[in-house]
Amino acid sequence: MPNDMRDYRDYQKRKLSESTDGRGIKVAASSSPGTLVHTALSSVAANEWDEIFIQAVNTSATPVKLTVEWGGTDSPDDLIEVTIPAESGFTEVTPGHVLQNGALVRAFAAAANAIVLHGYVNRYQHI
Repeated sequence: MPNDMRDYRDYQKRKLSESTDGRGIKVAASSSPGTLVHTALSSVAANEWDEIFIQAVNTSATPVKLTVEWGGTDSPDDLIEVTIPAESGFTEVTPGHVLQNGALVRAFAAAANAIVLHGYVNRYQHI
């Protein structure tokens, strides 16, 4: 197999870096910079990255706007905004977007401590 090709053995499934034991991460911040969710791997190689999946749960009785700072805080380039329904189950926030070079994923919400983020990372790197 050529070096630039990937298959299922090229990644390791990991928890979000700020998760304790794989549990959810409560979004305490209500403004930028947000609560730290994940730090991408430090490599800048073209074929090494973190594929990040995040789902949100709203534990409050009202819808809450969630803003994810995706590797930066520039608006609108680095922001993902989604309103999470009240007392919802999992709502998809990022369906496997990629980051590398130590980029940070942070989040803040219109209501502090109402949103809990769950997810995982597929880390692609040569090991």
